[in-house]
Amino acid sequence: MKQLLWAFVAMMAVCACSGPTPEEMASLAAKGYYNHLIHGEYEQFLEGKSGAENLPADYREQLLTTYKQFLKKQERDHHGIREVRISRATTDTLQHSTSVFLVLCYGDSVNEEIVVPMVEQDRGWRMK
Repeated sequence: MKQLLWAFVAMMAVCACSGPTPEEMASLAAKGYYNHLIHGEYEQFLEGKSGAENLPADYREQLLTTYKQFLKKQERDHHGIREVRISRATTDTLQHSTSVFLVLCYGDSVNEEIVVPMVEQDRGWRMK
């Protein structure tokens, strides 16, 4: 029994030191990008999208305008987005991507769960 206890303690120590999982890393990145969005940091949100560095300038401006309009609509309809929470994440090993489920918490007490597809790239986790 004592050996089983020590084996369990050793296993827990190894697990505790293994670092964050890919799902945790993707979740933190997605939450960070959406925090940029709700704070009006549209460029930083856009930089979180895969391929953003290759967008034509006019399309990039259109996206930034769309983000601003989205936030204005959320402010009008729900008194804005007050908080972003991580709900969960699942990994599709065949597609090499992770789906992060975030909860947008609105100022009128409405909560909405969204799915943010994420992909790991050279510069870390980015939104698809």
